Amino acid sequence: MGTNFAAWRSPALWVGLALLCLLTYGRALTLPLISDDYLQIQLGRDYGPASQWGALAADALYRCRATSILITHWTEAIVGPNPITYNLTGLLIHFLNCGLVVSLGVWKPIGFVSSIPAALIFAFLERPHEAVIWYSALPELLVFTFTIAALVAWIQYCQTGHGSWYAASAVAFALALLSKESGVVFVPLAFLIAGWRRELWWRLAPAVAVSVWYFFSIHAARDTHLHFNDGTFSLSAPFWTTELRTIGRLVGVWGAAALLILAAWRRDWRMIAGCFTWMVITLLPYSFLTYQSSAPSRHTYLAAVGVAFLLAAAWLALRERFPRHGRWVAALATVCVLQQAGYLWTYKHRQLLDRAMPTERLVAAAQNHQGPIQVRCFPFPRKIAELSLSVTGARGVWLAKEGESAPLELDFCSLSGQSEAGRR
Repeated sequence: MGTNFAAWRSPALWVGLALLCLLTYGRALTLPLISDDYLQIQLGRDYGPASQWGALAADALYRCRATSILITHWTEAIVGPNPITYNLTGLLIHFLNCGLVVSLGVWKPIGFVSSIPAALIFAFLERPHEAVIWYSALPELLVFTFTIAALVAWIQYCQTGHGSWYAASAVAFALALLSKESGVVFVPLAFLIAGWRRELWWRLAPAVAVSVWYFFSIHAARDTHLHFNDGTFSLSAPFWTTELRTIGRLVGVWGAAALLILAAWRRDWRMIAGCFTWMVITLLPYSFLTYQSSAPSRHTYLAAVGVAFLLAAAWLALRERFPRHGRWVAALATVCVLQQAGYLWTYKHRQLLDRAMPTERLVAAAQNHQGPIQVRCFPFPRKIAELSLSVTGARGVWLAKEGESAPLELDFCSLSGQSEAGRR
């Protein structure tokens, strides 16, 4: 298909991407706000107005999530705090990101012949679902958007030498760093794309310098930085164990089958190595966790591109190996799509409704109440309960202190086993 943008002109491609996104995530549009979503909305209110950008810049944690905070603020300002609006925002950005996966085909070693099926697969992969469904994971979507955009512009610069592409890459990289700390993965990925062309290495020197400054500016604020003090991560964590477990879960059964197909019939070791290198690099910022042994699904969103290209390569190998059995290959692809979407529409949907239930129950109780509410065994931090009341506009209602009597009591002790990873 060449390395130009002719592939973008195909209406069938965009219709296919849209249908796969809707098929996989359509039911999630009906979900209510979920725990940390209230914090995300409050951050938009606190830091989103232009008059508060100075305060945002001074916050070592949330200035690294500035893009999501501004989008949240503008979304609420335009259409109000309706859950379907926030859910639709995540889905639309996911659709855009699928298009960016297509654009990776401008790199000659990949080509659109690989990037188009990879984008179609990425549209329905369920493993990174939290990034799309859970609105408070908006930073994951946006760091993906700007990191991939920076990489595509960098690829174009490497192949054409046009300075405009270099400038576009620099701007997108800056926006990636304003989306989440993991935007620094652009640097090692850009070096891999540059290959052994040392004249291009020097062009990456500014990005390296900015990344170093970015890290030390965060580390310098460690005394007030939330994640340096809440036990979220540690540089002494067993990161390789976490990394390998996360990759294993991300690859899953379908990825393992793809590996067997590629090893048996195509033996494209370079493609396999490239996919796993991508996963290792993009998961590394999330592998210093201390609160669980593998990264949450929302943190695998960027890494899932590696799995998408792995599955795409296996699908192309099957088509080449069995050219007369196209219907069977198409049937296998259909089974894969339905399995991934079905898992989200059934088991995961129920799980997300259960996660939303405590705040939904509290908000519903506050609608017909005035005065204090005593909440027992609330499964999330108390701040989430307070935010759920303030964000939804509950007036004349507040949470009673521990042990204080109140005319209305809500008991969540039966849910005490339910845990929340929190805002990571």
